[in-house]
Amino acid sequence: MQSNGEGQGQDSDTNNGNSVGAGLGSGTCVASTSSGSEVGSMKKKKRLSQSEEDVIRLIGQHLDGLGLNKTVDLLMQESGCRLEHTSATKFRNHVMEGEWDKAENDLNELRALMHSPNAIVRMKFLLLQQKYLEYLEDGKVLEALQVLRGELTPLKYNTDRIHVLSGYLMCSHAEDLRAKTEWEGKGTNSRCRLLDKLQTYLPPSVMLPPHRLQTLLRQAVELQRDRCLYHNTKLDSSLDSVTLLLDHVCSRKQFPCYTQQILTEHCNEVWFCKFSNDGTKLATGSKDTTVIIWQVDPESHQLKLLRTLEGHAYGVSYLAWSPDDTYLIACGPDDCSELWLWNVPTGELRTKMSQSHEDSLTSVAWNPDGKRFVTGGQRGQFYQCDLDGNLLDSWEGVRVQCLWCVGDGRTVLASDTHQRIRGYNFEDLTDRNIVQEDHPIMSFTVSKNGRLALLNVATQGVHLWDLQDRVLVRKYQGVTQGFYTIHSCFGGHNEDFIASGSEDHKVYIWHRRSELPIAELTGHTRTVNCVSWNPVIPGLMASASDDGTVRVWGPAPFLDTQEVDGLNENCSNMDS
Repeated sequence: MQSNGEGQGQDSDTNNGNSVGAGLGSGTCVASTSSGSEVGSMKKKKRLSQSEEDVIRLIGQHLDGLGLNKTVDLLMQESGCRLEHTSATKFRNHVMEGEWDKAENDLNELRALMHSPNAIVRMKFLLLQQKYLEYLEDGKVLEALQVLRGELTPLKYNTDRIHVLSGYLMCSHAEDLRAKTEWEGKGTNSRCRLLDKLQTYLPPSVMLPPHRLQTLLRQAVELQRDRCLYHNTKLDSSLDSVTLLLDHVCSRKQFPCYTQQILTEHCNEVWFCKFSNDGTKLATGSKDTTVIIWQVDPESHQLKLLRTLEGHAYGVSYLAWSPDDTYLIACGPDDCSELWLWNVPTGELRTKMSQSHEDSLTSVAWNPDGKRFVTGGQRGQFYQCDLDGNLLDSWEGVRVQCLWCVGDGRTVLASDTHQRIRGYNFEDLTDRNIVQEDHPIMSFTVSKNGRLALLNVATQGVHLWDLQDRVLVRKYQGVTQGFYTIHSCFGGHNEDFIASGSEDHKVYIWHRRSELPIAELTGHTRTVNCVSWNPVIPGLMASASDDGTVRVWGPAPFLDTQEVDGLNENCSNMDS
């Protein structure tokens, strides 16, 4: 049973024969400090600040939850504090013992201490609901009916819930009741959950919110992770997964800043790279007329050549995986009027599509159903097709630079030569403006949740837009972007990071919330055209360059600190 500090004018702590807390009023604490030399000497009494009192109460609550009741009693006596109001302690005990009538009477005492007297009705409703369900579980149907009709209904609160509760009278046995109510049943667990709900209506000066110290510690850990520039792993809300003795910090060596592989199988400029949706493959497209499919080893994360798809006479400047990764569509540069739809598992060409030799099919996007795709180019073509290349719909006069299909399956986003992104609905044939820039949009991509768009804007760099609110969120600094088509990407766990190629031969990485880059990756010797972050392995990234190579980036190899710091591949730390 918790110490509540009642009657502090009479209680005394006999530690070294000195009285502590005599005559204190409610909410006042004093702490004693010993002179350490003379036995029985009068100790100096120090009035505790509000924050010191709060800390003592938080510690007391935590210790009480661990069952260290004697320690709590001693802590409260020695500090002169009380864990909670005496009325709150009585209320807690009566709830946990299932003495519902007494608990209801306790509410009358608590009423004067509450900021919102209306909360009493809500608290009474929760109490009576528990009482009703426990009667039903015990088979006391008449008593439960009396609670429903004589106590719950007269409250005239949450009548919809009362109708639901009345339906539980038809439950044939206790298991049926617990299944339908998703309730744990009579006992300590359900009463603890009830008490947690009831505590939310009481001021913290009367009764602390449940598990308050753990909540504060968890918030502190989450805030530190949130501020960590290189945090790139799944967030574990459990405090057992971290140490509370040190601040959270992720080393840059854990981040994909270091060259793991250099893929040199292409024999000309590499214009595009894209990991499959399941993260097991990488597709790269080159000016050398080939697409290479690479297999990602699930353990070592090393890439090996799986197959080469040949015959793209104009080169391959864009690639798009189908939602299930069965198919891969390849597009060429501006003067290419064809696109290729490959079956990846078999390596067979399913469709080679060309509507007209005057077309320019430079971009493509899959419908979420995996049965349709849209394609277009800067000569005014904008088509929706099936897997056999049959034309389903077309939109005239739209000079398309880049495409993206929205998750609703109806809307297609298209950037055009008017420096904007518009939404096109192929069902009702409506379109609307979403993004307007002042310079050409060379490419764009959209976050998994469909909320954010990442644009590479000519002479401006990388811009982040909120598609829902239609506002420019952030302009990222550092990258060199002229009129080359460079493709950036979201990446890392929870897509917290952004990466882009650059005309200065570097790969730039930003934390999504920070305009300054947190890393600049060097190694390429010509323009980096495209960056792709593995959607399943947060520590794996690939970049494609005009130097004819694809670089695979990962964490630092398993070396000692001196060796890691001396790696040839440079990852500049930009947050110092």
